[in-house]
Amino acid sequence: MLFLAAIGVALAAHLNFNPLPRGAVADRVLVEKSARRLTLVRNGNALKTYKVALGRAPTGAKEYEGDQRTPEGIYTIDFHKPDSDYHLALHVSYPEQRDVDRAAAEGLSAGSDIMIHGLPNGRGWIGRFHRRDDWTAGCVAVTDFEIEEIYRAVPDGTPIEIRP
Repeated sequence: MLFLAAIGVALAAHLNFNPLPRGAVADRVLVEKSARRLTLVRNGNALKTYKVALGRAPTGAKEYEGDQRTPEGIYTIDFHKPDSDYHLALHVSYPEQRDVDRAAAEGLSAGSDIMIHGLPNGRGWIGRFHRRDDWTAGCVAVTDFEIEEIYRAVPDGTPIEIRP
């Protein structure tokens, strides 16, 4: 019986019980850090919401490279990255000039390579369990099957708002 329960838990971590329709296209992405939530939006209506993991230091806006924080503010999904170290990735336009200027005033680099991505290549088996802790270096992470949907539904140039 315990074996069957373990199989059930493993399957639940990897199955998509509510798939995003194939032709769905978002015109905005909203990330609410405190709720650990990413929502794809079309014409002001939520298409689908995902639970996420963030940078290891999730409270507060990213200030400099290496601070382990996820940025806050309005950015753009500026390109898709199929050859990522993670299953797939969407690049966020961080840092904008305001971020570079703020970090430079402190004599620091703002950092770069903030993405929405799946799990590290070869680690997709972790599934939904990755959300137990915030583990990225400042990115927004979802499961592999979730990034496949997001990757397909979010075109380059889509605005992304990251809220505290």
